[in-house]
Amino acid sequence: MNGSYAPPVQRLVTELSKLPGVGNRTAQRLAFHILRTSAEDAAALAEAIREVKEKIGLCEVCFNLTDEARCRICQDPRRDHGVICVVEEPSDVIPMERTHEYHGVYHVLGGALSPIDGVDPEDLKVAELLARASSGESAVREVVLATNPTTTGEATALHIAEELRVRAPNLSVTRLASGLPVGSDLEYADEVTLGKALAGRRAV
Repeated sequence: MNGSYAPPVQRLVTELSKLPGVGNRTAQRLAFHILRTSAEDAAALAEAIREVKEKIGLCEVCFNLTDEARCRICQDPRRDHGVICVVEEPSDVIPMERTHEYHGVYHVLGGALSPIDGVDPEDLKVAELLARASSGESAVREVVLATNPTTTGEATALHIAEELRVRAPNLSVTRLASGLPVGSDLEYADEVTLGKALAGRRAV
């Protein structure tokens, strides 16, 4: 950081550079953009940040982000509450909703299992999912495991599937299919992706 900047500007650049994907240069550009905007726009940005930190919490049922006790999806009577889609982070709900193909509810784990990083089942919302899915009062028919297709995501899905098989043997546990993206060519597919696509082939 250039020492010739005034301390408030230096502080703004430092704070902006803490954001994911924002390096020092991008932080400087953002800082100067904020300096060029009107006082009203800068105040609106600051107020939006303050408001989201004060008002946004986790849904008491699915642990998605919400400004109420229960998120809008959990409150929606039109959703199929018998199907729970398990995702790692609240941001994973957005692409699922964008498909307009899924009409059930969600359960946000808050991460993925990673013993190397010290993330165990107790650090995630796994116990809450198991209680929600295996409760005798619940009408849950299916749990869709939509964790990321990474090493930690796969380990998380396997752990949950095993636990659900023990606690709720009649429950249908499914995993999102992995394979070739639409519009891609076989020659550009890596072996793992192609192998997943082959293993998950279906009748046409």
